[in-house]
Amino acid sequence: MPLYREVGVVLRTQKLGEADRIITLFTRGHGILRAVAKGVRRTSSKFGARLEPFMVADLQCFEGRTLDTITQASTLGSYGAQITADYDRYRAASVIAETAERLGEGDPSEQQLRLVIGALRTLAAGRIPPGLVRDGYLLRALGEAGWTPGLDECVRCGAEGPHTLFAVQLGGVVCEDCKIAGIPRLDPETIGLLTALGAGNWEDVSHGTERAVDQSAGIVAAYTQWHLERGLRALKVGRA
Repeated sequence: MPLYREVGVVLRTQKLGEADRIITLFTRGHGILRAVAKGVRRTSSKFGARLEPFMVADLQCFEGRTLDTITQASTLGSYGAQITADYDRYRAASVIAETAERLGEGDPSEQQLRLVIGALRTLAAGRIPPGLVRDGYLLRALGEAGWTPGLDECVRCGAEGPHTLFAVQLGGVVCEDCKIAGIPRLDPETIGLLTALGAGNWEDVSHGTERAVDQSAGIVAAYTQWHLERGLRALKVGRA
């Protein structure tokens, strides 16, 4: 059908012509959807504010030959203003959006969409440090994609932990017998924090030490980019 309805979260926008924008969304039924929103840059636009980054919207779209067109939009989740008002939240949300766009290509995933929306909602609430929200999202989204890091036993020989040597290229912790050159040794508290982040256990996450938070951020960034097979531009600007 030429007309269809969709639910999605706005990941980014780009200008098109004098008054239009191309909106990139993570949607329930199409995965990553890139569609044109006509006239949204005019001050008279009725739904331009509903199609800003980090907003969740119920959409009506019209199928096109190259790009579909968004004809209606109603707000389901309004997180953009709270996120963009704070630099650290905005940086974390940008990493989340860029990762979601990479992971969302291909078949749609309801669970991946829920993870994105949940992370943005948590960022907007402002009760958890943005960097922890970001890292929790990255670990859970990678896990949903099939890349859960192994933290309980050696990923090479299966020896029971605890182990503190982390090999990004092997997918998790390794024992002393299986270690390879150049991999970092993490504090036990860092392994615990990574476990809590991957499980979404915010009560345990809130007790992480500053050193554990810093170590886990570095590991999560490296692990994410290794599995995405390319760097994340949003991570290069500075960490939240």
